Amino acid sequence: MAWFFGLGITGVVLLALSLVFDGVLDGVLDGWLPLPDVAGFVAATGFGGVLATEVLDVGPVVATGCGAGLGAGAAWLTYRFGRALTHDRTAAAPRGTDLVGTSGNVVTAIPADGFGEVLLRLAGQPVKLAARSTAPVARGTEVWVEAAPTATSVVVRPVDR
Repeated sequence: MAWFFGLGITGVVLLALSLVFDGVLDGVLDGWLPLPDVAGFVAATGFGGVLATEVLDVGPVVATGCGAGLGAGAAWLTYRFGRALTHDRTAAAPRGTDLVGTSGNVVTAIPADGFGEVLLRLAGQPVKLAARSTAPVARGTEVWVEAAPTATSVVVRPVDR
């Protein structure tokens, strides 16, 4: 039973190392199997052998077979879960050009020949950006974004109401 505990603990240590070093140790197996899959197999084989020995009261050969079966299942689940996580596609990240046509407020007055600051909402989050305008705009004025020339600046005009 001590061998099975050793395998289980070794698998847990391998899993911890694969998480801490985040893919650095994946090259150990030449890309054949990801290290978390191997760690899952080793840990489940060891702890499955312990369970088979204690619960089923079987010998080491049968316990090894039970542990290997459980280990193969754990490795397969780890592999499928890892693939699902790495192939997960989320919505597109918001971009500066998504600001065009939105409204905001001036937080630092915009001079006619320089930059001020505006507070806008991008994907529901407040964003403070540098802003230019063709005419001076006072602090607190509501403005519309006409263009986003860079990721950190916008061109605005006052809202006519």
